[in-house]
Amino acid sequence: MNTKPGYGNIQPEADRGQPEADRGEFEPTSVRPGESRNATVQLRRLFHGLFMFRRGVWEVIASFLIAVGVVMLMQPFMLAAFTYSFIVILIGTVIFIIVSHFPD
Repeated sequence: MNTKPGYGNIQPEADRGQPEADRGEFEPTSVRPGESRNATVQLRRLFHGLFMFRRGVWEVIASFLIAVGVVMLMQPFMLAAFTYSFIVILIGTVIFIIVSHFPD
C-alpha cells in the first residue's frame, strides 16, 4: 500500500490495482493530436444546427451580422463600409426575424 502524508489511507487512482488499460491511458480515439474532443463535439453541433435550421446557431450569426453592420456604420475610415452598413444590418435583422420561427 502506497500512502502519502496528508492523504490518510486513501490510495491514489493509479495505485488502486486497476490494469493500465482500464485507466484510460490506452484509450483509442478518433481525435487528431493537438485537437481536443470538446472542440470536435462543438463543431459537430454547430454544423448540425446550421444544416438542420436550429435557432441557436442562426441567432448567433444574425446577431453577429447586426453587430458588424453597426460597427461599419460608426467607423469613420472607409466610405465603402459605411455605404454597405445599412444593408448588412437589414440582412441580419431579417435573418433574426426568420430564425425566431425556427425550432429550438
